[in-house]
Amino acid sequence: MQLRKENILIVDDDVNILELLQRHLQSWHYHVFKAISVKEAVSILRDTQIDLLITDLKMPEVDGFELIKFVSEHYPKLPKLVVTGYPSIQDSLAAIKSGVVDYLTKPFTKDELKTAIDKSMVASQKAPTKEDSHKEVNTKAYGDIIGNSEKINDVIQVIERIKDNKATIFIKGESGTGKELVARAIHYQGKFSRAPFVAVNCGAIPENLLEAELFGYLKGAFTGAETNREGFFQAADGGTIFLDEIGNASLPVQSRLLRVLQEKEVVRVGSTKAEKIDVRIIAATNSDLREMIKKQTFREDLFYRLTVVEIEIAPLCERKEDIQLLVDKFLFKYGVEYKDRFVKITPEALTILERYEWPGNVRELENIIQRAVIMCDKVIEVQHLPEHLKYNLNFPSDELVPLRVMEKKYIQKVLKATDNNKSKAAEILQIDRKTIRQKLADQ
Repeated sequence: MQLRKENILIVDDDVNILELLQRHLQSWHYHVFKAISVKEAVSILRDTQIDLLITDLKMPEVDGFELIKFVSEHYPKLPKLVVTGYPSIQDSLAAIKSGVVDYLTKPFTKDELKTAIDKSMVASQKAPTKEDSHKEVNTKAYGDIIGNSEKINDVIQVIERIKDNKATIFIKGESGTGKELVARAIHYQGKFSRAPFVAVNCGAIPENLLEAELFGYLKGAFTGAETNREGFFQAADGGTIFLDEIGNASLPVQSRLLRVLQEKEVVRVGSTKAEKIDVRIIAATNSDLREMIKKQTFREDLFYRLTVVEIEIAPLCERKEDIQLLVDKFLFKYGVEYKDRFVKITPEALTILERYEWPGNVRELENIIQRAVIMCDKVIEVQHLPEHLKYNLNFPSDELVPLRVMEKKYIQKVLKATDNNKSKAAEILQIDRKTIRQKLADQ
């Protein structure tokens, strides 16, 4: 297995500095990613495993300090190196306090840059001390997993125990809870992080093609097979393959998966030759596989092979204390993407988000924040949230709320029951249509 080179992300609004840094880094055989804004940097961080961040501080719109803060919260293990043409003691102290390993002042020599990079890389690879091993995992951000609830903490504690071995793992959770994020955290937080990670949505690939996509095929094995091709398992050799929606796999594919687990080898479609592989398998589903076993649509022996370690992700409605952290993450992400600035949210709007039951889980929350960021200017207010959130609130039985809030909730309930027929709703409520509009518009 060939390990990849280190990926270094450089962020500076001066293209000349970017080019200079790129030349130096490539001469040392690093793989370089460039960004001229925090917006571009966040996009790269979201899609690429980065090993070192090098950033300027003074940039238009969103500055480097905000990027450092974002990285510290969401990618705490990523080392950070600052290069700046506007040095100050205050900035230096602030950068170091934010977790920056080193601080270079422009202009700097090539040797000074190499020394700072080496120092940053060594700091990121520093072995944990005995004291560190007894510390509780920081659950505010763990890779892309965000949360400080007990249920998220439990998931992260399991990941910490299993990330450095290749036991087969099964992740269960409702749609939108973040099963792939957990799979990626298992891979990228462990010692196999430089090996490939391959994600496969078994529900998105037609049943007649899934077998060929997973295991590969030989030329002429079926109509359209014009060349020999490796499958996803071969592509993931040495690393991790994530099989999402495993319940969608047909029984023949399940049989071949069982062979992979038992023999650690794959046979391409159209071939009789077995190829050895070394792959950690992580499977996930929102289906009830035990019920599928009873209906004989899922193999019981495969189920037990897949569930050596089980991780269950709680729905968002059971960990509402994580909502504010998730909202902050999405505000930064989409504020930078759509507005080139940070977007805030009013306490009233946040309260509505925290009281909603979130049937679509984190994915639904992200979509709503994305829409609200687009619709607002600088601050998300109640008016920027979908109607069904504003008027379908769930209050604890012992919570006292203003009468106008309960009025709106009941009016919305009547409108829903009458298919949004305002005339009929007004008749039931014994008020006129104008009063309905006024009460619903009251913030």
